[in-house]
Amino acid sequence: ERLTKQIQEKKITKTYYAVVYGKLKNNDTLNDYLIKDEKNNTSYITTKEKGKLSTLTYQVVKTVDNLNLVKINLLTGRHHQIRCQLASIGCPIKGDLKYGAPRSNPDGGISLLAHSIEFIHPVSKELIHVEAPLPKDALWGKLLSVD
Repeated sequence: ERLTKQIQEKKITKTYYAVVYGKLKNNDTLNDYLIKDEKNNTSYITTKEKGKLSTLTYQVVKTVDNLNLVKINLLTGRHHQIRCQLASIGCPIKGDLKYGAPRSNPDGGISLLAHSIEFIHPVSKELIHVEAPLPKDALWGKLLSVD
């Protein structure tokens, strides 16, 4: 119940990394109204009257050729929100055929990583920070390397 309240009050911080195509501003906030298409298991941008407000911020960490490593802070948690919003600005996630990537990744996955989550423990009140390691493959290594 206390965790649900933190989610509703937007007190939980979720950070993602994605490798995306296209040209982006160095950082930006995306605010769109999304609706889920149950039949096709996708989401799309719609009007305020039909959709739910969906907000994320992003920062470009590094650009190599036509690929960008992007750090994303998710402020709402809608179905396929990151995938849909980035695709809507012409920057689909690498490997994400459903949202406009030109080809799949060799493993069939998409280049999106739920990197960390931070919240207050509902009983002990201590700050909990859980972090997933970044992928250890050539692409991620190239984008994470310091020039």
